[in-house]
Amino acid sequence: MTVTVVAGNPKPASRTLAAARLLAEQITGAPVDDAIDVITLGPGLLGWGDEAVAAAVKTVQSSDLVIFASPTFKATYTGVLKLFLDQFATGDGLKGVVAVPLMLGAGPAHALAPELLLKPVLVELGATVPVQGLYLNEKSWEDPESSREWLDRWTLVIQSLL
Repeated sequence: MTVTVVAGNPKPASRTLAAARLLAEQITGAPVDDAIDVITLGPGLLGWGDEAVAAAVKTVQSSDLVIFASPTFKATYTGVLKLFLDQFATGDGLKGVVAVPLMLGAGPAHALAPELLLKPVLVELGATVPVQGLYLNEKSWEDPESSREWLDRWTLVIQSLL
């Protein structure tokens, strides 16, 4: 099983990336195989044909489980993540990938953002998204209690698909 995290934070090596890694490890019990810090792909995201972006896309497409993570910006996922997701073909670009939407934010006002905004895009790209998206507070995401209920409810569902 190949597990990848994709972090669409405008800051490299962000807590968004760390939260995605942690969630993947909590689901699988093992470290991730690959981590894509989207912002490090730079201007190659603005077009098509960039080798580094193409390699990142291939990594995601060859993964069994991918955690797609973003901070909450203006009540939705970041433009950086959108630029990366635009690299995948509609309908089958993420075919065969089990995806989990994860977003971090400052408060509960945007708790539905992963479910309402990020999950539909992943489904449109062909990913299997079998569970609710997870929203974590950016200040308490490391606290095991912050995701315990979600993990208790959804881990076995995700594992059964892998």
